[in-house]
Amino acid sequence: MIPYKQLSLGDIFQDCQEKFENDKPAFLSLLETHIDLDEIIPLSFYNHFHASTGRKRLYPLKAMLWALVIQRIFSIPTDQLLLTFLHYSKPLRDFCGFTKVPDASKITRFKQDFLTELNSVFEKLVDLTEPICQAIDSEKAGMTIFDSSGIEAFVTENNPKYANRIIRQLKAYAKANNFDSNYDPYKAAYKNMPSHASANPEIKQLYINGHFCYVFKFGIVTNGLGIIRHISFYNKDFLNAHPQIVVEKKTDSPDEDKSVHDSKLLIPTLKDFFSKHPLIDPKTFLGDAAFDTVQLYKDLLSGDTFGYNKHFSKAYIPLNSRSHLENVDYKINEHGIPCCPHNDSLPMKPEGIKMRGNVKTFKFACPKVKWLYNKETKKTYRKCQCKNPCTTSKCGRMIYIYPEKDLRAYPGTIRGTKEWNDTYKIRTVVERSINHIKENLCLAGRRTQNEQTLHADLILAGITQLITVLLADKIHHHEYLRSLKPLVA
Repeated sequence: MIPYKQLSLGDIFQDCQEKFENDKPAFLSLLETHIDLDEIIPLSFYNHFHASTGRKRLYPLKAMLWALVIQRIFSIPTDQLLLTFLHYSKPLRDFCGFTKVPDASKITRFKQDFLTELNSVFEKLVDLTEPICQAIDSEKAGMTIFDSSGIEAFVTENNPKYANRIIRQLKAYAKANNFDSNYDPYKAAYKNMPSHASANPEIKQLYINGHFCYVFKFGIVTNGLGIIRHISFYNKDFLNAHPQIVVEKKTDSPDEDKSVHDSKLLIPTLKDFFSKHPLIDPKTFLGDAAFDTVQLYKDLLSGDTFGYNKHFSKAYIPLNSRSHLENVDYKINEHGIPCCPHNDSLPMKPEGIKMRGNVKTFKFACPKVKWLYNKETKKTYRKCQCKNPCTTSKCGRMIYIYPEKDLRAYPGTIRGTKEWNDTYKIRTVVERSINHIKENLCLAGRRTQNEQTLHADLILAGITQLITVLLADKIHHHEYLRSLKPLVA
């Protein structure tokens, strides 16, 4: 006799629920378990989203936000492809919270209508992830790194044929007129190309990664871990908020244009960052040679430029190749280290930071001084072994540098040392972060000219990276801090 069991409605429901949970992809289960959007979305976002519009919202706020985050985590390049995934994947629809899949226009309208609120979500995530970064590596979390880039818009001028046509014409013109070898058709093309796209004057010409393009320019601030701390979108609103920025005409050199422009954007960007996050207090700044100006060192390292009694203790900025350091008493090499008065190629030995009263100084000693041991007194002492000494002191020449007198030469640290080289290598994380949000988080290749849509895509890329930080910390796998691709696979 075959035994049987009568199934109750409760048993059937439990069986269906278990199958649903088992069929759900493991990655979506991780997100559902560890990430609560109610803790991330500000109340103002809910109030604006559910404001009276005369009709009921068919698509929930969290569903729209989850769909846009999932799009970037899975590197789905277009909104239309995202909607296709939602149509054919019930687990994905259920996870997001859609009872009906929206059309592409709803996605675009959501980005444009709630751009300010998306930015508030990003700012809240910055504050939520700051303690996580501090717990992982407080030294790197205390660094601030800035760089700029651009989002290429879908305009005619970004077609490679557009620039190549101008360059070919200039090469032919140079050949016909027997120009000498110093003539550079690429610089000439840069000068002759329009400064903005014909479709939208806000899409500016920029020279990025060795090629010309027409972009909406933005700036990224990260910490030493490569985690985004601030995003600035350099549009009319930004320039109106910072009238001290003067936009000048471009020169013949695209690299020089970018350097001059970045140096003007740095301080206003950092002021915005610190005003939004007054509790974040980094002490080390890292930047490229574009920021090697006397005034920027003063702004970064002294005074109260940013308000909230904030300034950096160290600035790792390489010297610009077009300028050099000078001193009337002794020569200084390209790293800011004083040289022997009798031999310019012989740098003096740095002996760290010494306090002279209450003033911090950098101490340098004669390179020909050796430490000897006295067996009678059992103490070590200095002995200068130079055949032509520049001082009567037996200890040899010593130089004390007061950094406050020349912040450019001594920006809180000594150039050319192992500490400088090891620390400055960290600066590349900002470039990797920009590449990550462009290539992996679907910022590059957007087929739109709309400023608000591209701005929202940039903010959503930042939101996705910070949600990645939250999830990696929740599951105690900090190796996934910047990318969840291994978990998705």
